[in-house]
Amino acid sequence: MRTAIILGAGIGHKIFPYDTLRQKAALPIANVPIVRRLVGDLRALGVVRFVVVVGHFAGQVREALAGEPNVEFVPQPQPDGTAAAVSLALPRIEDDSFLVAYGDIVTSVENLKALIRHFQETGAEAAALVQPLGSRRAGSWICAEVSGDCVREFLGHPRNASHRVGGVYALRKSIAPYLERNPGIMRSVEVGDMPAPEAELEQSLQLWLEDGREIAAVETVGFHVDVDKPWHILEANRAVIADMARHVDRDIIPASAKISEKAEIGGRLILGENCVVGARVVTSGVLWAGAGTEITNGAILQGDVVIGQHCRVRDYCQVGGRTTLGDHCIFGHGAEGSGVFFDRVYLYHYCEVWGVFGSALDVGAATVCGNLRFDDAETIHTVHGRREIPEVGANAAYFGDYTRTGVNAIIMPGVKVGCYSIVGPGVILYEDVPPRTLVLAKQELIKKPWGPERYGW
Repeated sequence: MRTAIILGAGIGHKIFPYDTLRQKAALPIANVPIVRRLVGDLRALGVVRFVVVVGHFAGQVREALAGEPNVEFVPQPQPDGTAAAVSLALPRIEDDSFLVAYGDIVTSVENLKALIRHFQETGAEAAALVQPLGSRRAGSWICAEVSGDCVREFLGHPRNASHRVGGVYALRKSIAPYLERNPGIMRSVEVGDMPAPEAELEQSLQLWLEDGREIAAVETVGFHVDVDKPWHILEANRAVIADMARHVDRDIIPASAKISEKAEIGGRLILGENCVVGARVVTSGVLWAGAGTEITNGAILQGDVVIGQHCRVRDYCQVGGRTTLGDHCIFGHGAEGSGVFFDRVYLYHYCEVWGVFGSALDVGAATVCGNLRFDDAETIHTVHGRREIPEVGANAAYFGDYTRTGVNAIIMPGVKVGCYSIVGPGVILYEDVPPRTLVLAKQELIKKPWGPERYGW
């Protein structure tokens, strides 16, 4: 398999508060953009040429793939669906067979390898990566009914199904007429469902099945996350870091790095140039730290942690396990943080936060994100009017890019804050905040006379 079409044009409205300024395919997972990780994994499996369909925030996808050889970009002027995107890219495909991968998929290299191997060894006309649903709700996804090793039917957001589609396909050019026949809406739905007017690739594949042709089904064997909603960023980050840790069997410490004899190192170190691990630092898992990062003065790193370049992690702060810090982050003086922190997040003075935190976020002193409800339940989130409980990160906080909090702000479990917004000092925030919004607490003061006479003088 020499060529892959990567779809990176979608708008991603369900991923608020990261939809306003970001392209899903370019979101960083363990500090690597999703689309770049996907291209790298496919290249390692023998794919040499990539046709990338771009649209919404196309520049972010181009930036994410900067320096990657044999990458060609095809613009999709209108966000009219995955089938339309593949149709745009198909004239650039020279080989008879090719891969199609959705650019917001975070999956193990074993899954990609299994799909390619099955397709090549069986000579199938088409193959689809599918993920068993288990106890998860079928209604959240485009799904597939699988029997044996074949897809029997594609269904849009059904009530029940055996598998959800994995967003990676091995196809042949014979799919072209079915792309052209796509009706622009998912007709393969159950009675009472209401599909959006969008040309889904799975509807074209359903037409293929209805013509009596076969599609092989390859089940996922490793982690697989479709980054569709904000909590999927947390889920993907955890899965990728866990996978990275499994493959670490030795330290990588360049000569320019400095490690204090007074540091308590409880795991492997993968350090960049001029990295510093100072006195009283405690680690208990694998630590990846980029060039120029300084971890000093009693910083505590619990479990496997990924830290970007030129960060300052210091002064008895605490970083939770399977956490990622982007480049130029500052964690200082008693701050506690877990989750995913994009570039230039500033966390200081006894903060306690968990979730996903956008770029250049200034977290005010003593800001706290509650993550345990009094009823011990998971927060119900509303996405485009639909209520759901995430499997991972239901009680986490989600802050968009370029936001701020004031001192002593309290963020209740599951709250999301849109980009360019401020949560003011002393605010107890119970509800989501739209982009470009300032939230301030209105305080009622009571004044009474007081003085020495109150003490008997």
